Amino acid sequence: MNVMKMATLAGAALVALALGAAPAAAQMHTSKPFTGAKVNGGTVTHSIENGKQVLTLSSDFQVPDTPDPHWQIVDSKGQVFLLQRLKAKGAVAGLVGDRINRSITLPAYIQDIAKVQIYCAWAEAILGETTFETTTTAARR
Repeated sequence: MNVMKMATLAGAALVALALGAAPAAAQMHTSKPFTGAKVNGGTVTHSIENGKQVLTLSSDFQVPDTPDPHWQIVDSKGQVFLLQRLKAKGAVAGLVGDRINRSITLPAYIQDIAKVQIYCAWAEAILGETTFETTTTAARR
């Protein structure tokens, strides 16, 4: 009898775990590969964490060797949002050299994402861009 109860509880725990993981997985979207003059390859994943939109570059994304690459977002209305640099200058926690901002939490005023671009602020040029299968939107509360 105890074995039956344990098996039932274990099964219920697995179902609960699977149901709990489904909404999180449903809120993640991976883009098409980046294409452009300097950035070709790698993707970006859009997720919702604590009600905020987060973008994360894939491990195979190569940061372009340009003076001032930044994250840039274009929304469904064509508004362009220049955000933080990809490279953070200087030593961080005892490390020498540049740190890469592979992930960014989007400001609340960005409601949706039509394109993710890598933009060189120094040259004022788009280095590469990507899109998702559909325009992504912020989680509504």
